[in-house]
Amino acid sequence: MSYKPFIGLIQDNLPIKYSTFAPMKERTSLRLHPPLVRAVVNCLAQIFGEKRKASKAIEYTLKSNRKWGSRDRAFIAEHTYEIVRSWRLLHYINGTSHDQNKSDTLWSILGIHLKMRGYELPSWTEFKAVANFNFDNKLERGKEIRKVRESIPDWIDEIGFQEFGEAWDAELAALNKPADVFLRVNTSKTTKQDLIKSLEVDLVETEEVEGVPSALRVLKRRNLFTTKSFKAGLFEVQDAGSQMIGTYLDVKPGMRVIDACAGAGGKTLHLSNLMSNKGSIIAMDTEDFKLTRLKLRARRNGAHNIEQRHIESSKVIKRLKDKADRLLLDVPCTGLGVLRRNPDAKWKIDPNYLKEVTTLQADILQRYAQMLKVGGKMVYATCSILKKENQDQVNHFLLQNPNFKLLKEQAITPLQNGFDGFYMALMEREN
Repeated sequence: MSYKPFIGLIQDNLPIKYSTFAPMKERTSLRLHPPLVRAVVNCLAQIFGEKRKASKAIEYTLKSNRKWGSRDRAFIAEHTYEIVRSWRLLHYINGTSHDQNKSDTLWSILGIHLKMRGYELPSWTEFKAVANFNFDNKLERGKEIRKVRESIPDWIDEIGFQEFGEAWDAELAALNKPADVFLRVNTSKTTKQDLIKSLEVDLVETEEVEGVPSALRVLKRRNLFTTKSFKAGLFEVQDAGSQMIGTYLDVKPGMRVIDACAGAGGKTLHLSNLMSNKGSIIAMDTEDFKLTRLKLRARRNGAHNIEQRHIESSKVIKRLKDKADRLLLDVPCTGLGVLRRNPDAKWKIDPNYLKEVTTLQADILQRYAQMLKVGGKMVYATCSILKKENQDQVNHFLLQNPNFKLLKEQAITPLQNGFDGFYMALMEREN
């Protein structure tokens, strides 16, 4: 399951807990500008009213005023994401249900959030309901309730506790913090050390990531997509955990590899690097527009061994029966492992969606596995932390297909690794 993190607009988006804010009297110099405040409300209305992705809502809003500077853009992006992360806690303090998204409620939610950040609310009509509101007692009570403190729906809290037990508190807290930005070195065009130097020219500070050779962590955010290094195709933005999936597939130059749920191709491009641009990769997806984007990215990356195929019917899969040396199934999922980047996703899925997506995962795994040769290897991967989508799916598949064996599996969580949450299982077809 692919996703594009919204980066470059938050200058120093470090994890901030309300309890760590400086006393209000020390921060009253902070001023609020009406256009920026209205822009945040507009983003929230799109996210919770129109069900638009947070990244898309912010992108759309920022495009509405090209005169906004970097600080203005950072204000809008940072406060929107922080409110989304603390959506349920803010509603708890406000005394409203987290499914309420009327304009007056959004202004109250924003007002409470800003007061927690140390802003002195101006005497605007929109803030009248919370202008003299004292939230200290409710905040303390809310912090004692895990699902309120971490702002998640009841059903996710329940299933998370079932799977992680007492460790769920810490895992959930890690999922609710802003994510680091990671880059993947495009080894078809540069080396890690040369990229580090190129990024320094672009005023981008990075550090190497232990255990993930192709990754660099960005130390201070800026708009990476405007840098000369990006335009030259020297790197892609990709979480370090996601990069581990490509390595897990154990590809070699000259192989025929199929990435059957390629999306816009982040992992496809990594596989091309790992194959030294030799052999062939067939990137497939049911949504053709994503493959079009992959084609453009491949051109910028200098990846010449990638072919795109739109899955229009089951015939596309059948024609590739027994053809792949390696097969990557990065299947659709709930995305509960990447809530740090997509915090609004937890409010846009429900138990019915979990049931639907697990059914789809099982179907993809069963039908697409036929494309693998005897002796070939495949990776089943998700960006979820739930066993229902991960180990349970693999175990069910192996019971139905005794000609496959599990070689190894790995689960990654933000708490354990500092990366997004992923699962990967490497299997081999024996006959």
